[in-house]
Amino acid sequence: MPTNRQIHKILLIDDEQDILRVLSMSLRIDGYEVITAKSGEEGLRLFKTQSPDLVLTDVKMPGMDGIEVLRNIKSLEADAEVIIITGHGDIDNAIEALKLGASDFINKPVRDEVLAVAIGRAEEKLAIRSQLKAHTEELEEKVAHATQELRRQSNFLSRLIESSNDAIIATDDHLRIVIYNPGAERIFGHADEDMKDRYITELLPDELARFFSLLPTSNGTAKPTEWVETIVTANDGERIPVRFYAAPLKEKGKLMGSVSFYQDLREIKRLEAELLHAERLAAIGQTVAGVAHGVKNLLHGFKGGSYLVNLGIAKNDNEKLLKGWDIIQRNITRTSDLVMGLLSFSKERDPEYVPCEPNAIVQEVRQMVQTTADQYNIRIETDLDPTVGTVCMDPHILHQCLSNLISNALDACLFEVESDKQWRVTIRTHRMENDQICFEIIDNGSGMSPEVQKKLFSRFFSTKGHRGTGLGLLVTRKLVKEHHGTITVQSKPGAGTTFAFCLPFMRHCAAAAGSST
Repeated sequence: MPTNRQIHKILLIDDEQDILRVLSMSLRIDGYEVITAKSGEEGLRLFKTQSPDLVLTDVKMPGMDGIEVLRNIKSLEADAEVIIITGHGDIDNAIEALKLGASDFINKPVRDEVLAVAIGRAEEKLAIRSQLKAHTEELEEKVAHATQELRRQSNFLSRLIESSNDAIIATDDHLRIVIYNPGAERIFGHADEDMKDRYITELLPDELARFFSLLPTSNGTAKPTEWVETIVTANDGERIPVRFYAAPLKEKGKLMGSVSFYQDLREIKRLEAELLHAERLAAIGQTVAGVAHGVKNLLHGFKGGSYLVNLGIAKNDNEKLLKGWDIIQRNITRTSDLVMGLLSFSKERDPEYVPCEPNAIVQEVRQMVQTTADQYNIRIETDLDPTVGTVCMDPHILHQCLSNLISNALDACLFEVESDKQWRVTIRTHRMENDQICFEIIDNGSGMSPEVQKKLFSRFFSTKGHRGTGLGLLVTRKLVKEHHGTITVQSKPGAGTTFAFCLPFMRHCAAAAGSST
């Protein structure tokens, strides 16, 4: 008997003893285990207790006939294999048996070859069913494993999003919020349950909301943003500095939604302010030595001027008198610059946001230095962005920053050894999309080496020798940071220098008044 046989035990049902004996003998010779029943009722009982792999049953039997046996077996086990044995020409019973799910039918007298073919078909059906069952179980196992893995990954991503310190907000393709993690609650101050079905554009300032508003009509062409620093407003009105990044979510080029990240910069800004404060305190300490040295030089100047004045008075010499007075006046100006620089650097000051016109302030500073520029044949040009208009920022900070940098630009031209150069200082303004205004002061003066640039913002470092206090750029950087802005410098020896600083502005001074920190 083949080891891969599907049928091992056969239940043979027939009311004719001779047929039972002959068929069972033949089947046992073929290697099958055979159990016999003389009636339909007995056969049904043996089917329930012996669980045969195949049932061979006669149709014509007293009591429960073969059709009824078939119907009962199928009701107990739909996949049971049953071969019906019919009388020759009993087509009607054969058709009915097939309709009820019989595997096959054979006619009496039963020939061994026909019986072997019928059992072989049942074997094939059982083998196919066994294979299908094995495949089904394998597929179910794979599906269960894949489902478990997907659930694990989903749980991991959920925990990752929930535990992130950064705010993460995701939307559907209609910009409705679908993910709003605890980090978002900490920054924006809204509870998660309050954000269901709300639109992300309701949370963000106009310049950020504009990115999301354009997504539905972008036809899948929208690109992720760059990481940018900006300000968002919390539920309680607090203006919070954040780093922002957003990207559209697509599938096969079609917009599915969006995701955006917000890094809270409040602690970083606080630490930066503390560092700046510490630097100022350290600078004040060093200032004692620096001031002593500066005052000593100033006293030399005062003494020299006083000596000439006294000499002029004693000898009635107006020339010496005027020369000495000029020396005294210049040292009074240097003393004033030193004192004002120290005061500005040592004093903490919050920006005072009021309506102002940055372009007008640029023109004001230009007029202030125009006489000096004309005296040394330096051309001052302006390239002012007309969209700057009226905004809310601190005009005092802007005026002082422009004054320091434009004054430095004029000095850079004066220090240029190339006498035939047409010196030029250009002042530019540009309004940025992230509610900032950038100012550029460009000169074609002496320029600076990389080594000098590294020391530019060091305390008491000056490229002007005894004519500089070494505090101008330090004060300018402090003022820019107090206004939450940035300052950069680019320079090349002999080619000139470009200082650029950007200051954020507020669109409504009323809201700004209580939040200037």
